[in-house]
Amino acid sequence: MAPPRRYALELPGCALLHFAVGAEGSGSAGPDPRLAALLGPPGRSYSVCVPAGAGGRGGARVRAARLHQRLRGQLQRPPFRGCELRPLLGYGPGPDAQPGGLQHGFLLRDPHDGPDTRRALLELLRGCPGPERPHLGEFEADAQGGLWQRLWALPAGRARVWPIPEPPLHPVVPDLQGSVVFRDRDAAGAVLQECVSFIPEAQAVLDLVDQCPRQVQKGKFPVIAIEGLDATGKTTVTQSISESLSAVLMQSPPECIRQWRKIFDEEPPIIRRAFYSLGNYLVASEIAKESIKGPVILDRYWHSTATYAIATEVSGGVQHLPPAHHPVYQWPRDLLKPDLVLLLTVSPEERAQRLQSRGLEKTREEAELEANSIFRQKVQKSYRLMENPNCLVVDASPSREEVLQKILQLIQNSGN
Repeated sequence: MAPPRRYALELPGCALLHFAVGAEGSGSAGPDPRLAALLGPPGRSYSVCVPAGAGGRGGARVRAARLHQRLRGQLQRPPFRGCELRPLLGYGPGPDAQPGGLQHGFLLRDPHDGPDTRRALLELLRGCPGPERPHLGEFEADAQGGLWQRLWALPAGRARVWPIPEPPLHPVVPDLQGSVVFRDRDAAGAVLQECVSFIPEAQAVLDLVDQCPRQVQKGKFPVIAIEGLDATGKTTVTQSISESLSAVLMQSPPECIRQWRKIFDEEPPIIRRAFYSLGNYLVASEIAKESIKGPVILDRYWHSTATYAIATEVSGGVQHLPPAHHPVYQWPRDLLKPDLVLLLTVSPEERAQRLQSRGLEKTREEAELEANSIFRQKVQKSYRLMENPNCLVVDASPSREEVLQKILQLIQNSGN
């Protein structure tokens, strides 16, 4: 008998509800009325999950991510507009999730159990090629109130649905370093290599990265990275510090690929993060050259890439982030490291006021930061968990002159 498959369903308020499908075992969490309310009558609930792909590697990951994004768009259009759509994550089957075994998907709940929803799901299923076809199922209740899932690929059988305790580690955490937080340049490059056929700019990025030396060394002058959420004063501070120190000011992603940022921002997280990760390696090559001649100030670097990736990929609240000292918070082994990383912070009220006065075009994640306080908290917490190097927190609320003097003092005290 196959072991039960496990699922995590995101609820309002960023809580997670975990349940299993299969033969009920000793790990049951006992009755949970939330499960019956979400999966049972009245109405009808459907699961739509994307296969992880063979081994969850390379092209399979990219194809699965693009299919997941396409499905989200389709499930938000008629005739599904009257349905509730929630993120659903398949993992397991053991108590600890294994890398590459995740199934990202959705729980679609039709409160009216209408025939149009069922017909549209069948059409959606037929429109996907065989190996990448999503796994569709529907939930039903028996006369005793028990919940069952019936997979459409196996109409003759159904499996029991039962609540399970929340695992000690969020199921996506073991997968982070193979999907959105890349250990090294080659891992990020392998993802973009899979995108060349449908994103021509991916090849241009790879060509630029290939021109960079594999191992670069920092010069004798200090390299200082300035991090923080949007509207915390990074642009003003980096410009002021670079002028005070007669330093070169750089940004990540660098100018040579910034014109393609909008293209990659529209892609799924695995592709988007590979683009930004390789941007860090392009910047590192320039840092090596410039730090021989003088100080270098960076407006964002690897910490930004990693924190946004972690906060986006880990569903739920701040409590679901990887624990302190997890490898995902460690600097990549082949990326030039800064001497000092400063994290600028302001109060949420001050930040909102600054955003209103800016009136600049926002990326998808900048808009999410503004609209979703939980996402914002996860980004802030992830910044503070970064190690080797960690982030020194700087209150950027006072005047420009006060903040500048405080930062210059921190730089001096660090020996740079």
